[in-house]
Amino acid sequence: MTRLFGTLPRRLAALFLLLLVSGGALLAGIQVSLTRNYGNAVVQQLSAGLAQHLVRQYPRLADEGMAGEQTRALFNNLMAVNPNVELYLIDPQGMIINDAAPPGHLKRQKVSVEPVTAFLHGDPFPVYGDDPRKLHGQKVFSAAPFISQGKVRGYVYVILQGEHYSALHAMAWQHNIGVMVAASLVLLLIMLLILGGATFHWVARPVRALERRVRQISLAQPRVTVEAVPDTRSMTQELVSLSQGVTLMEAKIASQWAELAQETQERRAFLATVSHDLRTPLTAIHGYIESILLLSDNLSDEEKRQYLEIALSESRKVSQMAQSLFELARLEYGVITPDKTLFSLEDLVQDVMQKMTLAAQTRNQRLQVEPLAGLPVVSADMGMIERVLTNLLDNAIRHTPEGSTIAVRAWPASENMILEVADNGPGIPPEKRSQLFTRPALLKGESLSRGGLGLMVVHQILQLHGSRIELISCPGACFRFTLPLATQSQSAG
Repeated sequence: MTRLFGTLPRRLAALFLLLLVSGGALLAGIQVSLTRNYGNAVVQQLSAGLAQHLVRQYPRLADEGMAGEQTRALFNNLMAVNPNVELYLIDPQGMIINDAAPPGHLKRQKVSVEPVTAFLHGDPFPVYGDDPRKLHGQKVFSAAPFISQGKVRGYVYVILQGEHYSALHAMAWQHNIGVMVAASLVLLLIMLLILGGATFHWVARPVRALERRVRQISLAQPRVTVEAVPDTRSMTQELVSLSQGVTLMEAKIASQWAELAQETQERRAFLATVSHDLRTPLTAIHGYIESILLLSDNLSDEEKRQYLEIALSESRKVSQMAQSLFELARLEYGVITPDKTLFSLEDLVQDVMQKMTLAAQTRNQRLQVEPLAGLPVVSADMGMIERVLTNLLDNAIRHTPEGSTIAVRAWPASENMILEVADNGPGIPPEKRSQLFTRPALLKGESLSRGGLGLMVVHQILQLHGSRIELISCPGACFRFTLPLATQSQSAG
């Protein structure tokens, strides 16, 4: 059953067929009932005075004996003239006093007088009364009272559509029912074909087109350039919205695919660069240690010490690079988050400057700090901001010529604290500035040891603080970033 109605057109066709059949049957039933009531009302309206006419024509009928043979003979004569009617005399309680029914045809000895009363009171036609020749049937009738000595002695009760009429009606119905059913089936088939064609044109065909597009997206590699939006003139508003949604989804998937491909390519190149830069110091360490082991007898103590110092220096580079890579990975994948506290920027800058003084002195460089006293406290992760300042100063020390000056400045502006780390070195080439803090900047450089990893770590840390690092155009290199000042509620707390 599921396979039979598995497609949308088949389900819609089955639904329309069910609606047509059920709706047609309901309408046919209503139409038959209305037609029957209308025909019965017309018959009753035309023959409403029949019983009263009999009472007027035979005023002494009740006096001559309502149950007599003479009355029965009269009824037979009248029914012979009009075979459709059946005549009865009933008493005021509805008991049948006289009739002309053949033996065995009379099924009731009493009929309800409530419809008779309603008929005489002028209720709207059709008014149905009990059929004496059926146990449960009702038919339209005509009735009139027999009055003798001022009292109602009974009623003339005339069934207007008797057994003979019912038999002829049933025969005619059986004769025409086949034609009616065949005509109904043909009409139903025509309507189904029309509705099916309209459904396929307006619903099924656009839905299938969308289905093919989605299947192509799932099977084929997404493209950055998305095909033009298909013709939507034959679509409903819902299908137009769905088609537009599929188009936007395809464009978004294509864009994400392109970004993913670019990131994958950058990651591979980045790993290749990392491998190369790690291989260089590791090769040097291996070479010097191997030289000491193989040439131990031919080397002086001073040469051995020099070789070991070089190997130690290279191992520090490897350790620093590994630490930077580990920290960068944790920052990029959200492993660590800022633990913001309130602290004095003056104390933090002094600590970092003191830590970096020895490295600057070895290159005959001067570290300069502009007065920071009286600056308000900031709200940030102290350890992360210390890492930012350390990386920026280390980058400046390594890339600034000997004898240069490296300055740290800070001042409040609105709700933020602005910090700068500037030097008077050769600066950064313009072609490298746009991507200085991203991974592509590392790929275009000669080595990771030029400070790219440190600047990426700085960029990630400041992003976690809702800030960003900027390169200011000036002689030398000047890096600027902002930190939020502590609010009054934070300071009070």
